[in-house]
Amino acid sequence: MANKVDIPLRLVLEDEEWLSDVRLQSIFDALTASGATVRVAGGAVRNALLGFPVTDVDLATTSPPDEILHLGEKAGLRTIPTGVKHGTVTVLSVSTTPLHVEVTTLRRDVRTFGRHAEVAFTDDWLADAARRDFTMNALYCDRSGEIIDPLGGYRDLIAKRIRFVGDARARIAEDFLRILRFFRFIAQYGEGPIDPQGLAACRELREGLDGLSRERIRQEWWKLVAADRAEFVVEAMADAGILAHVLKSDTDLNAFKRHIKIESFLQLKPDSLMRSFNLFPCRGADVKLLRERLRLTNEETTRLERLMAAGRVTPKLRPAERRAVLYRLTPPTFRDAVLSSWAQGGEPTEDPDWAALYRLADDWQAPAVPLGGRDLLAQGIPPGKEIGALLASLEDWWIATDFKATREELLAKIPAMRQFQG
Repeated sequence: MANKVDIPLRLVLEDEEWLSDVRLQSIFDALTASGATVRVAGGAVRNALLGFPVTDVDLATTSPPDEILHLGEKAGLRTIPTGVKHGTVTVLSVSTTPLHVEVTTLRRDVRTFGRHAEVAFTDDWLADAARRDFTMNALYCDRSGEIIDPLGGYRDLIAKRIRFVGDARARIAEDFLRILRFFRFIAQYGEGPIDPQGLAACRELREGLDGLSRERIRQEWWKLVAADRAEFVVEAMADAGILAHVLKSDTDLNAFKRHIKIESFLQLKPDSLMRSFNLFPCRGADVKLLRERLRLTNEETTRLERLMAAGRVTPKLRPAERRAVLYRLTPPTFRDAVLSSWAQGGEPTEDPDWAALYRLADDWQAPAVPLGGRDLLAQGIPPGKEIGALLASLEDWWIATDFKATREELLAKIPAMRQFQG
């Protein structure tokens, strides 16, 4: 049953620094000069009401795009016709650190087909709100912070209930990415059970995800998988047969859930890459596959390749072995290897031995090798491949001594090693 909420007749955002920012207010000044109505739309209002950071501000106006361009230029602002066909102009404030704001003319849908729609400009705020995805995104506020709520979305917002605007199937058919956005919003902003009508529509139309670009999927997935309710939402997506269409793979929910619990136990920030890695049953066995599915960056791909080369790292290693493995892997890969080994195993997710192994990367700093190429040259060894091979062998022996061998001991080891290698 939906929560009963007493909604004030007039709600005002007060003491919001982003709203009182002189750069934003200068844009309001420019765009209202002709008498048009201009309001902040969607995400900024939603986040401010929920207490989340406001990082991007979008404005909606009754002015058509050509008038937005004219008014902005007249006020000395920089304007960019980023999407004039769909009513959007980017406006930059005049300052040493310009504020970028997307300004969009109110629209109503004439025809919709997938991600794109044929729109007509309007001055009807209700019609504009009716074409948005979720009720909590159909909120506006004026420059003083007064909330305008054409569809009653405020009730859903304070109940943290994610609902599609109007008919869920119709909203999804306009853009199938909204299936993933629905679950991402639940993970980031929601509480309580999933809206049954929205869930049913997502399940019914899930095959529409197959036609989306992997770049668009990654953008939503990266936020979803790092959100507070990721565990609950990912399992719900799996149960509804939706997750397979997102990741194009079977999944290992157990390792995924364990990884999240381990992150919480160690007080780590959510790691979208490692969470996704442990969700894939194939994991890095085919890093190229994972890269294609999630459009991994070169840096992310290299990180997983190093992790796969590291192998399993467990508390069964003796202290000297732990230090040797940490030295060879480097701290970042060592931490990844411990976390993935822990998540994929059966040990408790609050195991102190595993925690101590993970923290070794912070508690122990590897010493520098006390011998270098110049030392070998000083011993009369000619430049070339022999020096590189000798240095590698000497380093291996130094590691085997638990990093205790001195420079003098390493120098004394050279004749025997040269004889062995020769």
